[in-house]
Amino acid sequence: MTQEQHVGPKGIKQALAASVRAWRSPDRLAMYLIGVMIFSLGALFFIVSQLGTDPLDVFVIALNNQLQVGLGACSALFSVGLLLWWALWNRQWPPLSPFITTTLTGLFIDLWLWLELDRALSAIMGPYVLLSIGLALCAYASALIIMSGIGIRVIDLLVISMMNKLGWSFTLAKMVLEISIFLVGWALGGPFGIGTIAFLLIIAPMIKPFMNMNERYLRMGNYGLKRRKAEFAPPVSFSGK
Repeated sequence: MTQEQHVGPKGIKQALAASVRAWRSPDRLAMYLIGVMIFSLGALFFIVSQLGTDPLDVFVIALNNQLQVGLGACSALFSVGLLLWWALWNRQWPPLSPFITTTLTGLFIDLWLWLELDRALSAIMGPYVLLSIGLALCAYASALIIMSGIGIRVIDLLVISMMNKLGWSFTLAKMVLEISIFLVGWALGGPFGIGTIAFLLIIAPMIKPFMNMNERYLRMGNYGLKRRKAEFAPPVSFSGK
């Protein structure tokens, strides 16, 4: 692997330099921040609709039912577990930027709630309209975040790994992974509703077309899928060779 960087001061320094370059790129940073903001709005629409939880939250809630340590702690444990899986599978140190994405999303949602946007939405829209808009916003936001190559959500990091290692399409990899996590959560007693099923069946197939639209019509670069591995995120191997 020509771009491989091994563990050690030099390798870590190079990896940090690549990360800094990504965060300093105006177009990538704009895509990322806009994506996070839109994703938080989509999550708000989804929450206000009260038609079900995010498929990943089905697992988190089920895990909390078993451990009784709080949803925040279970969400963190879940994210750490996925990052460890990604790190072992790719033999690389896992990125920390997904935690930034999670934090920023939560802060934006807090802002919308503080502005009482949830009350305004519930007053003017029905639950199914809210759900439909929320699904579209989450799908488009996910496309932007992935294309930026910055702070890609943990679940999507694994999806990209599945694409690279198994030769699957983005849609297939994402649906298989999210449906598997949902089924485990449901088997453990996690709740779900029509919104959960809609999220599983609609979000993943919409993301790639949104990426294609952004690339073709808005001339946006796709740093997450096309150039992430080769140029912007050279791996850091666990081995000392």
